Amino acid sequence: MLKRFRLAFFAALLVPYLHAQDAAEIVRRSIATEDRTIELSRNYGYQQRQEIRETESNGKLRKTGSETYDVLILEGAPHRRHVAHDDKPLPPNEQAREEEKFRREVELRRKDNPEQRQERIADYDRRRRRQREPYREVPNAFHLRVAGEENVAGIPAWIIEATPKPGYKPISNATRFFPKVKGRIYIAKNDYQVLKLDIESLDTISFAGFLVRMAKGSRIVIEAEHINNEVWLPVRAVLHGSVRIALIKVIRGEVIFTFTNYKKVPPVTSPPQP
Repeated sequence: MLKRFRLAFFAALLVPYLHAQDAAEIVRRSIATEDRTIELSRNYGYQQRQEIRETESNGKLRKTGSETYDVLILEGAPHRRHVAHDDKPLPPNEQAREEEKFRREVELRRKDNPEQRQERIADYDRRRRRQREPYREVPNAFHLRVAGEENVAGIPAWIIEATPKPGYKPISNATRFFPKVKGRIYIAKNDYQVLKLDIESLDTISFAGFLVRMAKGSRIVIEAEHINNEVWLPVRAVLHGSVRIALIKVIRGEVIFTFTNYKKVPPVTSPPQP
């Protein structure tokens, strides 16, 4: 009887530890998928819509507005073209300006020699890797635990709860806000891809090169989908709460980004023939 009691006692002590280990291992396995995701996503263009929904202090909607852009992969790197304002096509004169900018960019990029082209593509890859690099630091910056399981868009996923580790020292500007946030990471059980992130600020935080500042209690929710049966890419991101943009304009409400019409283009392997 005493032996069984001791086993049960030690098992009870081990359960939280094992769950913590499992959560960290799940996140590490998810991180291991990042290089392939970056490589596969580099040749996808898409349409981006960003909507601002401003509310009064009582939650009543005060004003909305949106801008839509086509993000085209042009000679191995993106080019963003403004196509709509408040879901209406741009006026003819603005359309003409955007078309002229696009024409000039095509002409310039096609004149690049192979070295210039490879440097442009390499710079694009570096920027994309910097954007995703903070995820690699999550196991070091947060206490992780499996908080449950949930189907996300029909896909079974672990819910990994992340809370800041006391005393953690950020390793870069991209991770400096980690001690001031908590969140949940939804990771697919079949392939360890991140399906959703839900992040809440515990204090005022700045990011995006300090151009965006979020007040305490604000949230960011990012959702991804399997595109072309090949790669997981973001389809929706929502900033909810009080947000200061460019350190000037304060928005109370939501900033909603949607990413649609993903289209794959062939990778650039050699210069086009004249």
